[in-house]
Amino acid sequence: MSPQPANYMIARLDTVPAVPCPCGFARRAFASPDNTTATVHLTDITEDARVHYHKHMTEIYVILEGEGEMELDGERVPVSPLTSIFIKPGCRHRAIGRMRILNIPVPAFDPQDEWFD
Repeated sequence: MSPQPANYMIARLDTVPAVPCPCGFARRAFASPDNTTATVHLTDITEDARVHYHKHMTEIYVILEGEGEMELDGERVPVSPLTSIFIKPGCRHRAIGRMRILNIPVPAFDPQDEWFD
């Protein structure tokens, strides 16, 4: 009898390799072909992000460090640590300023679902 796969996943975000993204660098945990549920990204926003949107994905941003603004469908909202933002599909958005965030995409992040006007 073969062992069953674990019914959980663990990631140390500080050990996940950083990859470039439209707003800086992201460490994308739980990104694997067999996981379509959700991912968790530790993102360092190092520049003003490009306005973009997703057709299928919802994102939850949690500001961990830094201050700035989120542009959401053209409206700018100030953000600081522990601000959370629920971004629905179709909402054009970007981060403005230098900050570190947790980004939780649902379903799991799909680079093909990142759209720019």
